[in-house]
Amino acid sequence: MNSGSSLPRGISFATAARYWLRLGCISFGGPAGQIALLHRELVEERGWIPESSFIHALNYCMLLPGPEAQQLVTYAGWLLHGPRGGITAGVLFILPSLLLMLSLAWLYLRFGNIPWISGIFAGIKPAVTAIVIQAALRLGMRALKTPTLRLVALTAFLALTWWKLPYPGVILSAAVFGALLGHFAPARLGLPTKTKSPAATQPAESLHTASRQPAQRSAFRWGRIAISVLLLWGLPMCVLMWQWGSHGLPALIAVFFTKAALLTFGGAYAVLPYVYQGAIVEHAWVTPAQMMDGLALGESTPGPLIMVVTFVAFIAGYVQGPSVDASPLLSGVLTGLVATWFTFLPSFLFILGGARWVERSQGNRRLAGPLTVISASVVGVIFNLGWFFARSTLFHEGGLALWPCLISVLAFCALQFLRWSMLRVLFACGIAGSLQQILAA
Repeated sequence: MNSGSSLPRGISFATAARYWLRLGCISFGGPAGQIALLHRELVEERGWIPESSFIHALNYCMLLPGPEAQQLVTYAGWLLHGPRGGITAGVLFILPSLLLMLSLAWLYLRFGNIPWISGIFAGIKPAVTAIVIQAALRLGMRALKTPTLRLVALTAFLALTWWKLPYPGVILSAAVFGALLGHFAPARLGLPTKTKSPAATQPAESLHTASRQPAQRSAFRWGRIAISVLLLWGLPMCVLMWQWGSHGLPALIAVFFTKAALLTFGGAYAVLPYVYQGAIVEHAWVTPAQMMDGLALGESTPGPLIMVVTFVAFIAGYVQGPSVDASPLLSGVLTGLVATWFTFLPSFLFILGGARWVERSQGNRRLAGPLTVISASVVGVIFNLGWFFARSTLFHEGGLALWPCLISVLAFCALQFLRWSMLRVLFACGIAGSLQQILAA
């Protein structure tokens, strides 16, 4: 492993591109598993990125809205080969999962009613509930370090579950509360109360030489990237509105998933409650059962977990269609591609345009309070998602359904105590559900 303060030499762009594509094909295990895989291969085995640089990049990506694993891959590509490396790494990491999810969504709609296939999904759904709850517990152990933060998580859960407040309002309230508490009572958030010396808060020297650009040149670069992304967002949006109208399904999907990408802090699991609320409650694009099936496919396939948005949009396009003239398959592919484009586009802006600024702002205490409280509220948000899944999976006609409850409990124990991987748990529960369906037929 390279332990120096600079990146290793001799890594060709083609070699890195082949690796990013391979990574997109083998990156099972959700965000946590993908980050662990990246660390093992990039730091420990290949030595492409030093340990300190990897941790620095990971901390940055955890602060951003959107999928942290995909952002970390984009950041690593940027470190190695600049902007073209970041774009290539991010796109190749997504591409295999995109093609696979579109194919699986079509197979799901065409053959999902076959008994043994429906049994697989019947077994996987309770496992997904256990996975979400276990993820919330794992995040809570890291984020809820003080009683105040635990109260924030509980309040966020109640705000969404009982008071039916909108997700963006919960996150915005958390940010405002965190800014106030971080200024007046930082100890309640587990933050240091004493001001550090300038030397202590000075960020480490960046490994990418472009990050040391003069302020004027950096501002010009930021403006150029922002204009490029606005064009990449605005031109497709204009085409969608011109072709199908501002209230047509493609434009609605583009706007909705742009907001999802910009407002959902905390990674893929934090995006899901927003998608759940909008796609099921507000727009009725999918049913709760279909949402859970999509999440099960996202958990059991390589690539970012947030690719469930492609599944949701494909279902919406296949069933509703942008227009009566389009075939269901083409409509589903169109809306799936639209959702994917508008979900991931902001992440590239955050990495390509913001990495240098964030590196220079390390140690800024004014950002620590809002981000700490947002992280705590995300725990409550994920528990809310688990509650929604439990209601639609574990309860039947007002009472507990014995078989789904048993699978969910066993899945949770396998994850929490036996340390099984998510893929292994989903495979076992899918087989169990299929066998149960066959025997009950």
